[in-house]
Amino acid sequence: MTDRFDVVVVGGGPGGYAAALYGTGVGLKVALVEADRPGGTCLLRGCIPAKAILQTAEVWRHVNSAGDYGVSLENPALDWAASNKRQAKIVERQVKGLSGLLKQKGVTVIDGFGTLVEAGHVEVQTDSGTQSVYGDAVVICSGSVPRSIPGFDFDGRMVISSDTALFLQELPQSCAIIGAGAIGVEFASCFADTGVEVLLLEALDGVLPGADKDVSAHLAKELKRRGVDVRVGARVKSHRPASTEGLETLIFEHGGEEYEADVETILVSVGRGPKTDSMNLAEAGVALDERGFITVDQNMRTSLDGVWAVGDCVPTAALAHVAYAEAMVAIRDILGEDPMPIDYDKVPWGIYCHPEVGFAGFTEKQARDRGYNVRSAKHSYGGNGRALIIDDNRGFVKLVSDADTGVLLGIHVIGPWATEQMVEGYIAINWEATAAELAHFIHPHPTLSEVIGETAMALTGRGLHG
Repeated sequence: MTDRFDVVVVGGGPGGYAAALYGTGVGLKVALVEADRPGGTCLLRGCIPAKAILQTAEVWRHVNSAGDYGVSLENPALDWAASNKRQAKIVERQVKGLSGLLKQKGVTVIDGFGTLVEAGHVEVQTDSGTQSVYGDAVVICSGSVPRSIPGFDFDGRMVISSDTALFLQELPQSCAIIGAGAIGVEFASCFADTGVEVLLLEALDGVLPGADKDVSAHLAKELKRRGVDVRVGARVKSHRPASTEGLETLIFEHGGEEYEADVETILVSVGRGPKTDSMNLAEAGVALDERGFITVDQNMRTSLDGVWAVGDCVPTAALAHVAYAEAMVAIRDILGEDPMPIDYDKVPWGIYCHPEVGFAGFTEKQARDRGYNVRSAKHSYGGNGRALIIDDNRGFVKLVSDADTGVLLGIHVIGPWATEQMVEGYIAINWEATAAELAHFIHPHPTLSEVIGETAMALTGRGLHG
């Protein structure tokens, strides 16, 4: 069986289904090749299930402080199996919705594993055999897989990846988490809230290494306050069965000394790598870098004419919303529309630990390293009325600006609903607004967003409450 399309998309994650939907939306005939259900890492094994269990942790945290609100609860219990069922329902509902939308929009979904034979030709291994699919353009959106480290191969029991950790039938009593990036701190936060003893190890000098140093330091302090044993500048060496049955001994170095920790589970969260093997990409003429990522230009074109790539398989920010944006750039380029390239320095980031973290643009250090005359300001949630009402007033907003022009260069929020709040800062930075322009806007009272306005006013030298 052979078919011909305007665009053949290989991979049904955020980048893949966004390319398919955007393509059909402008009248292209699109095929989407996917070996699993549509949704990719984000929907099936990442963003959505992770945030679902983090919401369980938040509810449990509130339940345990209900008395502070005048609500009496006797003997509350945490049912992790029920949490898993809720998580599965959310995922299944979104999978069903996405599948229905692809059908409604006229996308031809082909179930099977796709490999690139040559430009314009994808071979799909299906349950019924091999199917050749042809397209004037091919978009590779093959996604990613969890990375491991030497000596810590995943066994699904003692040493696990985030893919496994999301679907544990029971919570461990103790867990060592290797890697304090976004995935690591989210699991550390969730586990700490649900009563797991957590050891969090990071090889670099701070948690969330990509975040502003002030945010990183505050998050580490908050995790420690909630009982997480945070060790930065730590190097894991090996592991072995512990003397106590059911435990594993983790050996690591920290501060020039060697330590051992007996834990039920070791979660390796050192990031994700591109899923580009077994797809015949290099053989077909698609260039890969030394880490296996597909190299692309600003229009998401690969080294092979007629082939584009987006999402986790390219060396850009591994974020679902970035994949969406890359997919639209690729389709616009296929249409010959000369799309505006993505400014990766200014994309929004959201980390859903407690307290939440959201940021966009340059950190203070990044701005200085790029030669800006930097002015920054911070304002705490400590006295914010709305934050006090919801009993979540630990954190701050930090704005970074160019002192010579007043143009905003970065926003960094750690605190309640940071991932939602930082959006106005993200927009301001991408529109190259000044601190004075942001400060001019009226923020409703009492709201958490007032802290952003306060910080902008502080940058102008005319702060109201600080």
